[in-house]
Amino acid sequence: MYEPFAGAGSWPQGRADPAAWLDGLGRLLARVNESGLEIAAVGVGGQSPTTVPLDGHGGSITAGMAATCRHPAGNGLDRTGHHLAQLEFLSHEAARPLAGAQIWDWALRCLGAGDVQGLWPGEEAIAGYGERVEVATIIGHSDGSLGLATGTPLVSASNDAYMSFWAGGLGTPRRGHDPGGRTGGLGVAVEATQRPAELPGYFSPVAGVEVVGGPTNGHGQLLEWWSTVSGRSIEELLTLAEGVGPGAGGLLVLPYHDGERAPRWESRLRGEIHGLTFDTGVAEIARAVLEAAGYGLRHVHEELRRAGVEMDVMCCGGSPARSRLWCSIKASVLEVAVDMPEQPEQLSAHGCALAAGAALEWWDGVGAACMDSWPLAEMTRIEPVPAEAYRANYERFVALGDAAVARLDGLV
Repeated sequence: MYEPFAGAGSWPQGRADPAAWLDGLGRLLARVNESGLEIAAVGVGGQSPTTVPLDGHGGSITAGMAATCRHPAGNGLDRTGHHLAQLEFLSHEAARPLAGAQIWDWALRCLGAGDVQGLWPGEEAIAGYGERVEVATIIGHSDGSLGLATGTPLVSASNDAYMSFWAGGLGTPRRGHDPGGRTGGLGVAVEATQRPAELPGYFSPVAGVEVVGGPTNGHGQLLEWWSTVSGRSIEELLTLAEGVGPGAGGLLVLPYHDGERAPRWESRLRGEIHGLTFDTGVAEIARAVLEAAGYGLRHVHEELRRAGVEMDVMCCGGSPARSRLWCSIKASVLEVAVDMPEQPEQLSAHGCALAAGAALEWWDGVGAACMDSWPLAEMTRIEPVPAEAYRANYERFVALGDAAVARLDGLV
């Protein structure tokens, strides 16, 4: 099930209205109740880093709009520093000190949970954001808010990427995952004992396996941007893009509209379109936008390969993975097989359900010896169809990006 957030299109860049989040959660719970399903427990995750400003330590009453990962406050800092920079900005905006909470912790507090912060194993606790608990912990019980039955266990989850890692089966070495969404990224599972020392590792759902990689900025939001500019729906753009061959007729998009994270980590970058001619139309740019997300993932992948990390298959998540065309482009650009979930936009929610079930001891929690006990998402395998046009455009993608960084540094 899916419920949109009312008014999201009018929010300023990097800001969001917590009241809309709560309204969406309430409508979603109502739909579950109407379906006749019994809610055994509720797990909540969300986008990170996102800070919800609170009036009063430990409360759930918001003090204005939240700051999301797209807000410039904290750009370039680690996760903890990013959150604290967001909170400093929000306090300055309110002209008074505020407390802060991660988005999922705040939502659970609104349902009756206590003053806690839910974290994936190995994540650093954020000072002042609540008592640390790890994913799949029962942190309270519903007080009846939003129509959720009183006494329903409330379970801590974590950020959307980690939860989709879990649901997507990122516990097998050489398996990768792109969480998709408005932004994207690539994580690849490796044996912990074989992780290259220069690469930071994150816990996978399976003991002894870690995840390496990084997030990218240009993904689903690129297609949203082109939909707004062109006046065409996303569905129409995908249909038009299917009629354009690999390489988009030589057109290339640098998807740096809002800067770039991995592997460049350069927030000053901006988007560029190369190869425009009088014959370029809406369809060619749509195709180039889809390919640009693939080139961004391959850029991360090539950096990992240079460090000795290989990938055999990549699971695609988020709303971009609803498009078989887009998944196929990613497979062919990266030259690896892609697993396309049956309900990719709900992959993170599936991970939250895994957390809730683990808290109820229905199956193993994070840190299990293997993935055998988990009801993972159903997938369809897409094999790559490599093309010289993709290989050539990827080389251009890296070279043009290097040139853009050099211009910023005043070297050319």
